[in-house]
Amino acid sequence: MLEDIYDIRDPRFRALIQPNARLERLATGCRWTEGPVWFDDQQCLLFSDIPNERILRWSEGGASVFRAPSGFANGHTRDREGRLVSCQHGTRSLTRTEPCGRITTLAERFEGRRLNSPNDVVVHSDGGIWFTDPTYGIISNYEGYRAVPEQPARRVYRLDPDTGEIAAVAADFTQPNGLAFSPDEALLYVAESGASHDPTVPPVIRVFDVQDGRALGPGRDFATIDAGIPDGMRVDEFGNLWSSAEDGVHCFAPDGTLIGKIRVPEVVANLCFGGPRRNRLFITATTSLYAVYVEPSGIQLPRRG
Repeated sequence: MLEDIYDIRDPRFRALIQPNARLERLATGCRWTEGPVWFDDQQCLLFSDIPNERILRWSEGGASVFRAPSGFANGHTRDREGRLVSCQHGTRSLTRTEPCGRITTLAERFEGRRLNSPNDVVVHSDGGIWFTDPTYGIISNYEGYRAVPEQPARRVYRLDPDTGEIAAVAADFTQPNGLAFSPDEALLYVAESGASHDPTVPPVIRVFDVQDGRALGPGRDFATIDAGIPDGMRVDEFGNLWSSAEDGVHCFAPDGTLIGKIRVPEVVANLCFGGPRRNRLFITATTSLYAVYVEPSGIQLPRRG
């Protein structure tokens, strides 16, 4: 029944779901799945299994290993040329996979000190690469290598596509995590997941005004997750934000109202839109990869990917 998978909190959510669509488990047997990214030109999805230090590739034929070892890769996206951009906990770096398969390091230090452990990444239409740098990859040896942080803060950074220089655009986070631009790129949403290790930190998604495509204005709370913490998230063509949570995927209207949930039987870490029409929501949740068809398409660039 419809209620088995959907928790409808607002009539607006009904227009975003497919009543006949069911949640499908596409792959399992992982330890902690993360970082899904859709490749439209190859009709496949890449996603991370962080503790097993591998990147998996899923297509309609099933799942296979794309890269192992992966440097404890976490979040992924594609740049304007369609190349894979990855956050690697193990190397504490941001990398790019070239068409030939060679891996190029894009960022590994800021102001002479090693990054903490880049976590999630998005690319602006101007080619700028924005990424978060919490300490999850150096807290223990489970998702990286235990180490003392060299950076005095957990920040959001922007890498300039022309100069390769890195700028800190936000620093007032306990643990910045997933991030996503609004459809017009006027807003940047950033998840605060510090409650994972400090229950006094509110599990909120914050939103910032993007200034000239290069900087951020003051942040403000956009929404609060009422089950677990926010992690990865994506925005659809109508500006609704779909966020990971402990009990599934939470959908927020552009005004920040929780309008509905998609229930998932495992803790959700991340998600992305994909499929030929970009209306299939792929969900990485603990040991498994799930998918469900929805009504809106996700925003994703480059359009061919």
